[in-house]
Amino acid sequence: MRFIRQSIPDIIIVEPQVHGDERGYFVETFRHDLFEEAVGYAVNFVQDNESKSSKGVLRGLHFQLAPHAQSKLVRVIEGSVLDVAVDIRVGSPTFGQHVAVELSGKNKRQVFVPRGFAHGFVVLSDTATFAYKVDNYYSPECDRGMAFDDPQLNIDWRLPSEQLMLSGKDTKQPLFKLLPECFHYSTNYYA
Repeated sequence: MRFIRQSIPDIIIVEPQVHGDERGYFVETFRHDLFEEAVGYAVNFVQDNESKSSKGVLRGLHFQLAPHAQSKLVRVIEGSVLDVAVDIRVGSPTFGQHVAVELSGKNKRQVFVPRGFAHGFVVLSDTATFAYKVDNYYSPECDRGMAFDDPQLNIDWRLPSEQLMLSGKDTKQPLFKLLPECFHYSTNYYA
């Protein structure tokens, strides 16, 4: 496995080694020891989630407040998505910046999104099956989001706005500048 830090160093692309032949392929998608060594702290994933969506479905940008903040390790099993993580940690040198990575069933890449980031994705292929590990359980009272189309964030979702399909919840999220100070760069959210 290769671990590649992005322009926001806390966001890490995980590239597993794919072993394939005429029968198909085998890939090790997660290895706890290598993962924690690359990340540099203990992350205890407690739940796996999966969603299937059609082209243009945009889910996000979502996060959970402490004490139920979540880290995610995300990947695509089938299809292709543009995956986006936005730094919402007040005081961070990359506050308000984002990383966008194409994930697909073909490239087998994964992205680690730590606590203190808003996360979302849009489906680029006809359909996509999206899977992710989280290190905290879902908490409706701590569930939050922000506007996917906030001009301050300047995210290129790669599809025209008329092709995007969002939940009612995601069409009503606040702008980035209106978010309360939910996370602080100097706080250790893994203690």
